[in-house]
Amino acid sequence: MLFFQLAQAQSFADPTLQFERSGKDFGNHAILAIIQPGKPVFLKPMGEMTAKDQAPLGSISQWLTTALILSYVDAGKISLDDKVSQYIPIFTKYAKGYITIRDCLTHFSGIEADQIKMSSFEPNSKFASLQEEVESYATKREIKANPATEFRYSQVGLNMAARVLEVVTRRGFEQLMGEKITRPLMMRSTSFSSFGAVNPSGGAVGSANDLSNFITMILNKGMFNGKRILSEASVQEMQKVRTSPSLIKYAPAQAAGLAYTMGAWVTSTNTEGVATALDCPGLCGSWAGIDWCRNYGFIVLTRKMENTEKSDAYKRIRKALDDQLPATCN
Repeated sequence: MLFFQLAQAQSFADPTLQFERSGKDFGNHAILAIIQPGKPVFLKPMGEMTAKDQAPLGSISQWLTTALILSYVDAGKISLDDKVSQYIPIFTKYAKGYITIRDCLTHFSGIEADQIKMSSFEPNSKFASLQEEVESYATKREIKANPATEFRYSQVGLNMAARVLEVVTRRGFEQLMGEKITRPLMMRSTSFSSFGAVNPSGGAVGSANDLSNFITMILNKGMFNGKRILSEASVQEMQKVRTSPSLIKYAPAQAAGLAYTMGAWVTSTNTEGVATALDCPGLCGSWAGIDWCRNYGFIVLTRKMENTEKSDAYKRIRKALDDQLPATCN
């Protein structure tokens, strides 16, 4: 791996320079990974961070959870149009019976939610289980809007959908993630475990090596090492734009002005309105993105982001990559 890193160092000189210039913003311990299908992963470590080291993934957790839920759609176990109340009947009792799994994955549940902050990406220590957390959404949260009418970014919807999987399979979320996503993708350092309830929306930790495998799978239309992880249809679901500006009632500052799909923010679309580039920005410092037109993915992982509003540092890296790698679609 060191040989490949040195061999490719000049080929990504400008993105690397932008990464190095932002060292203070990244807490001086970070790693940059650039993924291109069929090529060795380019890695640039900073400080004591390595490709195997765990870091908090923040909102990238939602990308992984979305993939897990879509794998069960692929298997015919659930449908995106199923109502959550079909599996968790208590939602019907509290006038929340029409929320679908699709609404949950796209932040259109309509349920009152706290704005995203650092604690959103920490273990849910105040809950004993994901079941307890999700049932509190039914019994203690107000409805702010009808389902599918207003977008509010939070951990509510994704955690509701994750709980549906637990009910359907009668197994825990962490076990399901291992069976369908992390083990098949050899993501050995990725975990959602904590001393409290798992947090499918923001509680994951993982490494640059792990996320490189996940992004490789997405770029390869659901395939990894000759094995299908997701159907092409599910990858296409992750490229459909779900929002318009008038529908967005709350989004974090890092995603201001962006549209949303499932699990990620849309930074570019083609002439048909399909997402061609996605970003997963995080308050905790981790950031990942993908560009189908330029056929690359990128990751920046940090142990601790010193300035949580410093999204410009990531955008400069992304722009340097875009300037270097020509687009192949309109």
